[in-house]
Amino acid sequence: MAAWSNTSLLQNTGLPLTGRSRFISQSGVLWSRDIRPDGRGLLKFRPIAINIGSISTADGSAIVKIGNTAVVCGIKLLANTLVVLSSAAEDGEIEVRISELVAPTPTEPDIGYLVPNVELPPLCSPKFRPGPPSDQAQVSGHFVAELIASSGCIDLHQLCIAPEKMCWVLYCDIMCINHDGALLDACIAALIAALRTVTLPHVDFDAETEKMVVHEDRRKHLEILSFPAATTYAMFEDDILISDPTAEEENLCSGVLTIVVQGSQLCSVHKPGGSPLSETQLQDCIALAHRRGNSINKMVASAISSPER
Repeated sequence: MAAWSNTSLLQNTGLPLTGRSRFISQSGVLWSRDIRPDGRGLLKFRPIAINIGSISTADGSAIVKIGNTAVVCGIKLLANTLVVLSSAAEDGEIEVRISELVAPTPTEPDIGYLVPNVELPPLCSPKFRPGPPSDQAQVSGHFVAELIASSGCIDLHQLCIAPEKMCWVLYCDIMCINHDGALLDACIAALIAALRTVTLPHVDFDAETEKMVVHEDRRKHLEILSFPAATTYAMFEDDILISDPTAEEENLCSGVLTIVVQGSQLCSVHKPGGSPLSETQLQDCIALAHRRGNSINKMVASAISSPER
């Protein structure tokens, strides 16, 4: 059964954003009171909810909601072309063929693969259209892949079944079902939460016949070495800095900054152009990102240990 963990940091007071002109006309009053149009303070976060184990057909899954932004992550394991599944049935072993051929690379013969993919379908926002992946989807997917590789949160050696012969591939499909800002925050939180629910079956590999027996009833958890967490900020003129921006605030701002931390360490700073940021502002953002990262990781741990799971 899926388990939820959530926190509500501030209630929405219902002040609407109805376009750039309305936003600008309100901003002089709202910023002077340190209040944003949705009722939050400048550095206040929206409510977060995390659900794990929500997709029964996946090997690991999670849903993360940050305000109205909602992202679902599903993870599937694939191995070599010929797999023998060991079951408790009297018939014995069942032979199943999987279309994906997976072998380690010659340069890294003893590690497996983790392949994240970010999808932004038209249902999540009117600005996306059917067809090839949008630029934002490709940039987001590349950022997530680079983050997983550079953070060292997973030792890919544990995905190797037989060196130079066979390894697991973790296909991580991250789909946004409602885009209302801070997309990378939700994508990374959903991916890490889903990875923490993945279990790897025990595998016996015959080097002569190159067949493997997968024991579905003997599984071990994928070991996660660290837990990256992202926090996004938006910058406006006059040195105004806000945390956890909505989609409309991101569209109206002069720059966006995403900071990724893992524990007490700074993992990544992502700022694709826009207004400059002072050193003091950057340090304040990093400190706030550390506190929020700890909060998100505690929520994931709470969801995993929930008795409802």
